[in-house]
Amino acid sequence: MSLSPGVPESSDDHNAVSEGKDCPSPNLDISKDSKSDNGEPNPETTNGDLGESSAEEASAQEFSKIQSQCEHCNAENKHHEQVTPRLLARGQFLLKVDSEGTYQCSETGLIFEVTRKVDIKYCILSWSKYADLVVKPWVVGGPLFDVKCDPASLTSIQFPHSLCLGRHDTNMTFKVFHVKSSGASLEYTVDHSATHVKWRVSSLSPVGPVIQSEEAIFHHGAVILYKVIDHNPSLSFRVYIATNNESFIKDISKSVKHSSKKFMKIDKPPVCQKLLQNGRKYRLISEPEAEITPEEIEFVDGSLLKLKSYIEVYLEQPVEFKLLLVEMDSEEIVWKAKLRECDWVQHDQNRNISKSCISGNRRRKMSSSLADEEAYDKRMRQVDTSDGVKARTLLTDAQLITLAGKLGKDWIKIAIANLELEISDIDAIREKKEEVTISKFRMLKKWQEKEQNNATAQHLYNCLKNTVSADAQDVLKGFLQET
Repeated sequence: MSLSPGVPESSDDHNAVSEGKDCPSPNLDISKDSKSDNGEPNPETTNGDLGESSAEEASAQEFSKIQSQCEHCNAENKHHEQVTPRLLARGQFLLKVDSEGTYQCSETGLIFEVTRKVDIKYCILSWSKYADLVVKPWVVGGPLFDVKCDPASLTSIQFPHSLCLGRHDTNMTFKVFHVKSSGASLEYTVDHSATHVKWRVSSLSPVGPVIQSEEAIFHHGAVILYKVIDHNPSLSFRVYIATNNESFIKDISKSVKHSSKKFMKIDKPPVCQKLLQNGRKYRLISEPEAEITPEEIEFVDGSLLKLKSYIEVYLEQPVEFKLLLVEMDSEEIVWKAKLRECDWVQHDQNRNISKSCISGNRRRKMSSSLADEEAYDKRMRQVDTSDGVKARTLLTDAQLITLAGKLGKDWIKIAIANLELEISDIDAIREKKEEVTISKFRMLKKWQEKEQNNATAQHLYNCLKNTVSADAQDVLKGFLQET
């Protein structure tokens, strides 16, 4: 865990620091005699302002919860009523509950105890923004959330944590890191279990669990793979080793998204079969042999780091291969996966083979390599727009219905995350109970009405590029050629 330098200890649990200014790290309570389950929160007057969640959030489509396979943690997991939230724009969730009770979000693992009917909006934040405020001996214990709700209706929140407590958590202390408009503080928890940390709500703004321990900390781990997409016949991958912490995992997705290279995510079971421990060394092995850089790493929880470490795997020829993550001291296999050609070749095939064009029976010949794909994009950027006519030709209903037929079952996520439509718009469309292609067409029409004169083929292509299927991308490129 990379943390900011320590500061003098203070007995004041709520010594706040100004947020967003140049200032020293806050003097948060780091006393070891305040256990997580024997104290009450120290209420603090605050205006309850929320953190800037929208600036922290990546695309909602990149969210994917990784379930732990730890036998101990699963055995102790208490079952609450599972509820599925609505997915809003910018990675936000909306949970509507109709009565008093305790409800667990099926997407994030958050558990809410409410006193009456209430709407709760929340999202996952990055810890790196608050790295200077988390000081030793405290370390990140799980994801950071921004929760918006009527505080009077919300009694407690249970946060999922990424640690394996086993049977040896007597020397561990959990608290909740709470960022407010006036600064940051550590607040007492009510209780903790093998999977969650329970906190009595004092006010609502970015909150997440932190921990200090006199013993070694064991993490549930995840291995996440991305393949570089380029015109070279060789294979190049990024391998990320992370704690099973949604804030960390989302940061990885965001980092890859903003890289100068293009990547595709390789779908392999991510959960490590053995626990990860800070300071332990691990190495990645390839069968057959590949170039692996670095050859070994010392594991640290990188939740607070803006730059996420990864291992590069390079093979000159595209062959099937195995990857194994091994703990160096014990030689135990922590994680393994077999990568086959079908895991990565479909992306290239979908881009390279000929597809039917949407204009009647007219067909256009697709390029046979990603180099040609890049040349195509370059040509489209060079389209003459001097008179402003070609570039701003609006899409027709015939074009929209053709595109609707190519959109997949995730069209609702696309509408919200990429076209920035409201969930109320989608609900109104679905209430009509029409054939699914017609519903998708109405969704596109709603986007066209919202964009008005900006509802061009180029703008729609920019919104959906690398998000929709290869067939839909071919249709969009066909629109561009027609303008």
